[in-house]
Amino acid sequence: MSVLVYTESEEGKIKKIALEAVSYAKGIADQMGTSVTAVSINANGTSELGKYGASKVLQVSNDKLSKFNAEAYAYVVAQAAKAEDAKVIVMTSSANSKFLAPLLAVNLEAGFVPNAVGLPESTSPFKVKHNVFTNKAFAITEITTDRKIIGLGKNSYGLKENETSATSEAFSPSLDAHDFNMEVISVDKATDKVTIADAEVVVSGGRGLKGPENWGMIEELAKTLGAATACSKPVSDLGWRPHSEHVGQTGKPVASNLYIAIGISGAIQHLAGINASKVKVVINNDPEAPFFKAADYGIVGDAFEVVPKLIEKLKEFKAQNA
Repeated sequence: MSVLVYTESEEGKIKKIALEAVSYAKGIADQMGTSVTAVSINANGTSELGKYGASKVLQVSNDKLSKFNAEAYAYVVAQAAKAEDAKVIVMTSSANSKFLAPLLAVNLEAGFVPNAVGLPESTSPFKVKHNVFTNKAFAITEITTDRKIIGLGKNSYGLKENETSATSEAFSPSLDAHDFNMEVISVDKATDKVTIADAEVVVSGGRGLKGPENWGMIEELAKTLGAATACSKPVSDLGWRPHSEHVGQTGKPVASNLYIAIGISGAIQHLAGINASKVKVVINNDPEAPFFKAADYGIVGDAFEVVPKLIEKLKEFKAQNA
């Protein structure tokens, strides 16, 4: 009986959020005195998964699963859970996993807790602390079902190396046409840059930038930091930036290690979407901007003066520490 973890991948490469989920699963396995089994679909990464605590990797190779299909993937993970007699299944809280988890919960008759922020408070009874009300509060939920599914909140546990000698095992789940009632025709990527979902650092701009023609400094700062670019809702509504970059309660949630807001006043809907970020830095020329109350660090000043100087200093620092 092991802790099972579904490891997300893209184009055959294991995602960082999946490695965090393996680290988390290892923590639970240690609490329960068992090991971690990872399910990998059309991806190679046994040694990488072993580095973070997986003892066994179930390798699923199936061309029909080349594109994410929540219904079919749920059947795959459910069969793996039953084969391994796993009582705890761990996944991320990504958009894909949030789509997959309810289907898996129905299939396994399992309780599901999303957005977990730490290891279980106890395993008997099984209690998990997680974010609720768009990250405004925490709740401790007891899962009473035989099988339990936990969605780990992004950046809430971190990557923890726990070198394990992982073995790889081919796993061929039984799938038929009924498992593919939904079909993915194509996938269009919004950008080939760092995505908001995977970014450690996010640089976001608001209406204070005055127009799309001034977005060059946002992109330059992001490039210097290896960050993703984002924007507030009014900016995407005005067509200055694509809606794929809109973060906030009505856009994409952000849980980065560093979130830099430039020219964003800090409406409650925006704050709700980025509240899970660990460090928030605000640059705004209005000292009364609501964002300053939520910020860890604030700079009152003209973005058109502050940001170029910040870029210059960062480049100097990188050159000296290359």
